[in-house]
Amino acid sequence: MWLYLAVLLGLYYLLRWYRERQVVSHLQDKFVFITGCDSGFGNQLARQLDLRGLRVLAGCLTEQGAEQLRNQTSDRLQTVILDVTKTESIAAATEWVKERVGDRGLWGLVNNAGIFHSHGYAEWIKIETYRDTLRVNLIGVIEVTLSMLPLVRKAQGRIVNVSSILGRIAFFGAVYSCSKYGVEAFSDILRRELQHFGVKVSMVEPGYFRTAMTDWQKFSEIMKQIWKETPAHIKETYGQKFFDAYHDLMKQGLLSCSTNLNLVTDCMEHAVTSVHPRTRYSAGWDAQFFFVPLSYLPTSLADYILTRSWPKPAQAV
Repeated sequence: MWLYLAVLLGLYYLLRWYRERQVVSHLQDKFVFITGCDSGFGNQLARQLDLRGLRVLAGCLTEQGAEQLRNQTSDRLQTVILDVTKTESIAAATEWVKERVGDRGLWGLVNNAGIFHSHGYAEWIKIETYRDTLRVNLIGVIEVTLSMLPLVRKAQGRIVNVSSILGRIAFFGAVYSCSKYGVEAFSDILRRELQHFGVKVSMVEPGYFRTAMTDWQKFSEIMKQIWKETPAHIKETYGQKFFDAYHDLMKQGLLSCSTNLNLVTDCMEHAVTSVHPRTRYSAGWDAQFFFVPLSYLPTSLADYILTRSWPKPAQAV
């Protein structure tokens, strides 16, 4: 019986490998719009797809980021300034894209823009930070998608939403995790609602990677400032020793981040160019072999594994 199961499993992976190797034809005629291209995953994906000959339309938050990207790519790549928190900016970018894609429609929409402001425990973070993060990471994804959706539907194209492993199993970064769980839910709903229009929806769930968001020096400075501004009664509950230990724990985690961004952008590229893209891509060895398996364990066991090395607050019971 085990032999039969092994054979069936082998055949399944062989078939999946064959299907996933099939590439969409006429890629040089396909337009792909990517948000958050100033740096990180979005910047690298824009350059990667440009090298493959696709017509990349890159949304950048700043003119400096847009200029740097144009200097690194071919004349095919075009940029537009986009602030995903502003409705008028999204509307203007949509019109700009519409003028360029014409009747062909938009083959790919990659929602990559995001921020991370969860530098501490949930009750240390101001409510304004919660709102700002959700406005970019979730509402921004929703508004850009709904604005561009008619163009994607016309091309029977792809929507690729960048989530996070923290959208699969949340263990720190309260508001960031909330926003990514929201992206996962929105993507699941879109995939089911758009299946009859020929539109495919994929999610990319990166693990720990070295980007501007995970730069330790900047992260540490913000974390210390948040702790400084935390109300006195909350600081007393946790204690300075707790903060120092938690700060060191974050340092260990972020300094071990992978520097190979291709593990993420290759997933994004596959979702855009494959005939049969996956629904979910777990990007990074930590995501595939630790966090995803962990998400299937009983909650109590997962809680123990994730928190066993955490420090205890001063007023812990």
